[in-house]
Amino acid sequence: MEELIRTNNAVVLSFAESLLKDAGIHCIVADQAMSILEGSLGLLPRRLLAESERITEARRLLTDAGLGDELREEPRG
Repeated sequence: MEELIRTNNAVVLSFAESLLKDAGIHCIVADQAMSILEGSLGLLPRRLLAESERITEARRLLTDAGLGDELREEPRG
């Protein structure tokens, strides 16, 4: 799994997760349980992770949907 998005914006996260699932790309939202520690204030970002084998496809899909600015930088190397 590789990180695609890190955000506090629940709408962006939900939209991106929905796009990936509709395309058949396995993904998970990490750090959801952290809201218990922060008191549900939305201070700690959640991370959207997608399967490594389809990460390029996932990045392209999210970029085409207008979420390119939300994507984390691709790891180098």
